[in-house]
Amino acid sequence: MHTKLARILAGTATLALIATPAMADKASQLVDINGSHGRDAESALQSRGFAHVSTNKNSMGYVYSYWWDERDDDCVQVEVYDGRVTTINDATDQDCGHHKGANAGTAVGVVAGAAILGALLSHKSNHHDNNMHNSDAQAEAQYERGYTDGLHNAAYHNYDRSDAYSSGYTAGVDERNAKLDHHQGHGGYHQSAQIKDLKGARAAGGMSELERRGFRQVDNFTSGDTRYSIQWREESRQCVQVTIADGKFYDLQGIGNHPKCPR
Repeated sequence: MHTKLARILAGTATLALIATPAMADKASQLVDINGSHGRDAESALQSRGFAHVSTNKNSMGYVYSYWWDERDDDCVQVEVYDGRVTTINDATDQDCGHHKGANAGTAVGVVAGAAILGALLSHKSNHHDNNMHNSDAQAEAQYERGYTDGLHNAAYHNYDRSDAYSSGYTAGVDERNAKLDHHQGHGGYHQSAQIKDLKGARAAGGMSELERRGFRQVDNFTSGDTRYSIQWREESRQCVQVTIADGKFYDLQGIGNHPKCPR
């Protein structure tokens, strides 16, 4: 009797091993990739069975890519800053464009929300402040609508006065700005002068470089310990506000119009 039971249990265990595929590497098993260069991380992930799905970035310089292991239905999110991997997190199936179920850390409502939207969610986990999709399907749908409007520069249309829509719109605008960081916000046929690379420069050197690039100061003022300089470049009709703090260029932004910038 005991021998027969032992054989049955052994056979059941064998079947279980045959029926259960090898588990994919979860984020916790990929920590050795942290700190590596993006190109090296790409090779490491591919060698472990992951394929790249999508990439997005924000205006703070962080890049988020999503990777899918088809064999084991596993999705991970890779965060890169300044060319190096900072974190790797588990992500939902929907982040990788699949809807076979959510991972253990995600509420079932997210899958329902994806179904309501026809499985066409374009935003990812990283677009949310807490790096997680809403557990409420309706809120997730509102967030998606706001994100899409903000990303495509549509008018803010929060007709249901939803906080989720507002958050999504902000995330969409942020990604749009990040994608267009090469653009100076001006049209026409004259090449615009680059200014983004001067962020963080020492004030004296930065001012000299702006002059070298064809700018001239048309106004300046201070507020507390912060100084603001309005710069104008006739050739490309660029009006730029430079924010200076602690002796450095804290920020440079094209402002379109200013009373001291000729029209």
